[in-house]
Amino acid sequence: MNRPEKINVIEHGHENLSVRQQCELLGLNRSSLYYPAQEISQEKLYHYNMIDELFTKHPFLGYRKMTLALKDYGIYLNKKTVYAYMRTMGLRSISPGPHTSVAHPEHKIYPYLLRGLPITRPMQVWGTDLTYIRMKKGFLYLVAVIDWYSRFVVSWKLSTSLSANFCIEAMRDALKTGSPDIANMDQGSQFTCLDFIELLKDAGVEISMDGKGSFWDNIFTERFWRTIKCEEVYPKEYIDFAHALKSITAYIFIRECFLNCVISDSMLT
Repeated sequence: MNRPEKINVIEHGHENLSVRQQCELLGLNRSSLYYPAQEISQEKLYHYNMIDELFTKHPFLGYRKMTLALKDYGIYLNKKTVYAYMRTMGLRSISPGPHTSVAHPEHKIYPYLLRGLPITRPMQVWGTDLTYIRMKKGFLYLVAVIDWYSRFVVSWKLSTSLSANFCIEAMRDALKTGSPDIANMDQGSQFTCLDFIELLKDAGVEISMDGKGSFWDNIFTERFWRTIKCEEVYPKEYIDFAHALKSITAYIFIRECFLNCVISDSMLT
């Protein structure tokens, strides 16, 4: 469960368990019940959303070029502010140049293993990445594990924070369906942390990480982000976490059914 879901299942006045004990069992900080996250201003949220739309259309935009692009829409922010916003949103330019995501200095970085490798079957390569999901008031983060051959979303999670926990949960759920030969992800701290790496190693999965500024290293996941945002996220205004969760669940379910039909038809012909 994500943080909002854990908060919702807490029972005040439970017969056998105190609130503190329930929080410990759920791995939830008790202060989360009493100190909700501060709401973001509508102006700042508008800036985030514009950056997200521009980045979805042009994922080569780093913070410098993004600063210039925003001016065309009457948004005048300095480069440091845009840099900070893109870091908060988890956006990383796929073009060479200054990057917006810095790996944890104590985390090991693995080489990219997929250059020139033909993808010929399911369960050969999984790609993992996360993206910004806007709401009417605030925003969320979506992480997905995608099979590169079939384009299936093997697992995904929503979160209110850019932590490693929901990324680990998504990969753990994905590995319940089987283990790929290789798992590829970027060099963000969510994917280089020890718990995430050990999860893959214990499953016997080879680890591959995107090179800095390499366009093609995670292209299949980037295509999925563009598709889900244009078809599902942008046309809707999610009211809250529950609304986003329900709507995205339905979208991915329908998408997987469509892919199943396409694959079945291609096998028959």
